[in-house]
Amino acid sequence: MDIQTDHRYAINLNVRGIQPSATLRINELSNQLRSEGRDIVKLGLGQSPFPVPERVVEALRQHAHEKDYLPVKGLKALREAIAGYINRSERMRFTWEDVLIGPGSKELLFMLQLAYYGDLLIPRPSWVSYAPQARIIGRSVHWLPTHAENNWQLTAEELDIICRDDPSRPRILILNYPSNPTGCTYTEDQLLALANVARKYKLILLSDEIYGEVHFEGKHKSIARYYPEGTIISTGLSKWAGAGGWRLGTFIFPPELRPLQNAMAIIASETYTATSAPIQHAAIAAFSGGADLDEYLKQSRRVLKVVGEYLHRRLTAMGAVVQKPEGAFYLFPDFSGFREALARRDIKTSQALCQSLLEDTGVAILPASDFGFVPDHLAARLAFVDFDGAEALKLAGDDYANQELEDDFVNQACPRLVKAMDRLEQWLTGL
Repeated sequence: MDIQTDHRYAINLNVRGIQPSATLRINELSNQLRSEGRDIVKLGLGQSPFPVPERVVEALRQHAHEKDYLPVKGLKALREAIAGYINRSERMRFTWEDVLIGPGSKELLFMLQLAYYGDLLIPRPSWVSYAPQARIIGRSVHWLPTHAENNWQLTAEELDIICRDDPSRPRILILNYPSNPTGCTYTEDQLLALANVARKYKLILLSDEIYGEVHFEGKHKSIARYYPEGTIISTGLSKWAGAGGWRLGTFIFPPELRPLQNAMAIIASETYTATSAPIQHAAIAAFSGGADLDEYLKQSRRVLKVVGEYLHRRLTAMGAVVQKPEGAFYLFPDFSGFREALARRDIKTSQALCQSLLEDTGVAILPASDFGFVPDHLAARLAFVDFDGAEALKLAGDDYANQELEDDFVNQACPRLVKAMDRLEQWLTGL
């Protein structure tokens, strides 16, 4: 074939060879297998199992008729609500002008890397889309080492080592906590130490706090408290309000980074124009808070904590090495202890491990190689979300309202997760 007439060769080199998002890919594969009659336990895509709070849904109904193009940076009333939400939770003093609304925090992250000409620093392991976005845009990515013994948390010392060789180089550091994929989070002392290094090298710090409200103890703290002048807080509706498909995210900027916010708004104006009007109007209800949302979050945290601890205990008993989650709905078990037994079945990579597990048991999880590790690092991410969130919230708030949630609750509210552990245990035992 004549190369000049084959349009495949005109595709941007930065995009060639990149696979679709791993989390979306596993979700589509799981749905396809289910449609073919397979009993698949979906622990791949990290979609909140809980319903959107009823008051927020009702707000969407009431504003379904809204059809105007809204301001590029977002509806003023929503930006005010988000500033108030951050100020209440973090005791800060943001104004509505510090807030930028987008169709998901994922889109805002992409625009940030497009607007700011700097390298991307990502602690390993990290969420699956940070590095591919940088590659698409043409930015350099530097993976920062973390260790299981330290709950996969970046230390100030390791950050300083990376930055000191070229102290004036423009860089964006992404911190995501509670973490996807580990469920672990940072202490206040760790955040303060990281903030001091970030200030020393004048880093742009993107604090991805999309799981902040599902810290199991409700005690999430933002690093913006300690490095306010250089931190952008990222959050949205997807993980704590169950509204992933609504596609609404927000960045909150310090006044010092207003030029960067304005640059992102220019990109927004020439791409998606504005975020969906009905969704923005409805989101005001979510970020304004109230007793009903406090109760929703209280029960969500109770459910996720008992499920995370149950799975942690089961995985540990099987022989996996896994850190106890402190928030979100993820675990990152390491199966290296089974390396020899897996190798006898010609399973030598995390990808092969997850593929064999799915084929043999119907349990869908994601390989560590999707989160920044070399192929033979035999770990995987498990998203414990395959249960009826509405039923679990009702059960926790009614029958179990005045008692500690324990294994009997997990067995009653989350039978598919129990089934997944039983299947995984049987599979590992039979290697």
